[in-house]
Amino acid sequence: MPDRLQPDSIRLKLYRVIFESDTPAGRAFDLALIWCIIGSVLVVMLDSVHALYAQYGLWLEGLEWMFTILFTLEYGLRIYCTPQRWRYIFSFWGIIDLISILPSYLALFLPHAHYVLVVRVFRVIRVFRVLRLVKYMRQANTLMQALRQGKQKILVFLSVVMGIVTVFGAIMYMVEGPENGFTSIPRAMYWAIITLTTVGYGDITPQTELGQFIASAVMLVGYAVIAVPTGIFTAELATAMRKEESHHVCTNCHKATHHINAVYCDRCGHRLDREWDHMRTHEPD
Repeated sequence: MPDRLQPDSIRLKLYRVIFESDTPAGRAFDLALIWCIIGSVLVVMLDSVHALYAQYGLWLEGLEWMFTILFTLEYGLRIYCTPQRWRYIFSFWGIIDLISILPSYLALFLPHAHYVLVVRVFRVIRVFRVLRLVKYMRQANTLMQALRQGKQKILVFLSVVMGIVTVFGAIMYMVEGPENGFTSIPRAMYWAIITLTTVGYGDITPQTELGQFIASAVMLVGYAVIAVPTGIFTAELATAMRKEESHHVCTNCHKATHHINAVYCDRCGHRLDREWDHMRTHEPD
């Protein structure tokens, strides 16, 4: 609860309804919001079906603007009632909330911009908070931590890949030339990317024997390259998971590792003995 809001003020009441879900009103608000998000995304998807748009276009546009106005009011209320307005505006959820309403207004000047409204589907993630599925959000945080820990290795890897793509692209441009579809080095780099990733659209293919030999080498390199980011992420994920584990031994089933904040054993449900932690946090310097 924010400490800068006056007790029994309208802002505090709105804050409890909009930002908290431990009250009947807050839970009802979040559930209604989730259904509105799902409905708005379905409207955008149906709007892209030409047969439906030709018959129900006005109704779909009306529903789309109705949802946009509701989300605009909700966004304004969130800014109004939160004591840390700028922190909310530039937070992940604040940016998602803003992006979920901007495309409708941009569509007044840029045709088809309203299709970006499908980004609203990300707001459904709030269902984890509403349904008390906090443990799933904790697992998501673990994945994000693993990505953050491995970002330097991944950036180095991507730099090496871009170097490989540039070299092979330039070589194929010299070997094949414009007559075989390699009209420029950037287009040859495009071919190198889809070949290195083993996608192989087939829109550009080498015709000479030397070019086919180089393509075979790129494919073999691609198989080795694909495994690198997977290994980096797996190693960092294992490290992040180990950090979240403590060595509390369950006296009932003798399971040795549990989550660092666990109170009960996740295998048998027996209460963990946390006396050792208490002694450790109170030992003299």
